[in-house]
Amino acid sequence: MPEPTANRPPMSKADYVYHVLLREIRSAQIPGGTQLKAAPLAERLGVSITPVREALRRLENDRLVSYQSHYGATVIDLSDEALFEYYNVRAVVEGLGARLAADRITGEQLAQLRIRHDAMVRAAVEGDRDGLGEQSQELHLAIADIGGPAFLGQHARAVRNSYPVPTEASLWLDPEHTRRHLEAHAELLDALEAGDGAKAERIMIDHIRAAGTYRVGQRTADH
Repeated sequence: MPEPTANRPPMSKADYVYHVLLREIRSAQIPGGTQLKAAPLAERLGVSITPVREALRRLENDRLVSYQSHYGATVIDLSDEALFEYYNVRAVVEGLGARLAADRITGEQLAQLRIRHDAMVRAAVEGDRDGLGEQSQELHLAIADIGGPAFLGQHARAVRNSYPVPTEASLWLDPEHTRRHLEAHAELLDALEAGDGAKAERIMIDHIRAAGTYRVGQRTADH
């Protein structure tokens, strides 16, 4: 639980449960399709059932949890059609961010993005792919922040937070897809450096749509 500050009251038990579950769902520690039972959650988190139920209702409002009669709360798992929609929305939003970033990016910002990219390349060469998904997200969101610091960066985060990709489903665990997507990142940074917004947008859109195709295809293969 975060430390209370002078200007912020201590977190309520319902807030505590909500933020723990929110973090676990967004990081896919609790994967889609998981049933969330109030009593075991209350025992695990050291609270009564009432704040757990309040937290679950908030997660339902966030569209991360659904309720069914006689079944209870379940973490939402997108259909293939919805998953394609999710990746296409991401492609549009983050593609626009890349287009706008090409006009606004500074030399220092570009240098920081290249440092991030180089670190990812080194990790991939060393076979350390576990953290590449998170690093890629940071790179994408940094570009969205550069392109749209007032609204677009926040919107890109909201879209991503609406559906966490399970860790085991990350394309970054596949060496061939890792290579392709690092190449896309390199091309994207070159387009940003050249100030070519149309090219940067096209690369970002194709890059994210390829990730969506991989994700749906992998889930179909698993079934």
